Amino acid sequence: MTVALVTGATRGIGLETARGLVERGYRVYVGARDPRRGEQVAAELGARWVGLDVTDDASVAAALATVEAAEGRLDLLVNNAGILDTGEPDGPRALRTFDTNVVGVVRVTQAALPLLRRSPQATVVTVSSSAGSFWASTTPERVEFHLRAPLYSASKAAASMLTLQYAKAEPGVRFTAVEPGYTATEMTASMAGGRAPRDSAGVVVRAATDPEFAPTGTLNDEDGALAW
Repeated sequence: MTVALVTGATRGIGLETARGLVERGYRVYVGARDPRRGEQVAAELGARWVGLDVTDDASVAAALATVEAAEGRLDLLVNNAGILDTGEPDGPRALRTFDTNVVGVVRVTQAALPLLRRSPQATVVTVSSSAGSFWASTTPERVEFHLRAPLYSASKAAASMLTLQYAKAEPGVRFTAVEPGYTATEMTASMAGGRAPRDSAGVVVRAATDPEFAPTGTLNDEDGALAW
């Protein structure tokens, strides 16, 4: 049984990613802050809930200790938890955005690494964004060129760089970042359009399960590799 942990897995892309992995026979741990919602989703999916707040070191440590006690290893980590703050940038907003979207990735990944190293085919997928791609953001033909979300974009650029650096530091683990596609979720409710979370989660699941599609140290969307 392949063991997976998905952060921020009670709604949107995280929920549908967890669902897709369960459908492929993975034993999935649904990471969530809200016990009621987490247990509800886990029961619905046939998964397991683990309390996990990516902004809290103790919560992250406890979550990975739970997985270790039950499984002894971790085969797949999906760093999905993230926020989008569209307000005017200031210090508190920047700290909150980076604590969740960047430091949260470090917290969970560092806590998971000892368990990932015990897996014969360990993978870490970080849900990033082409909004954090310098190439996409400086190409007039791309939608990212016109996007104005400085804190979100900067945090996703950092998340992608973490993927690249982890890939170099941990050659025994496949690290890849994913642009899942513009999606209609609670996080993007203030913005028009977006496709169904199930469709975008399919990109994340493919990256998690197909090393040829998403090699280590790369940023990918549904069509393949994206320039940094």
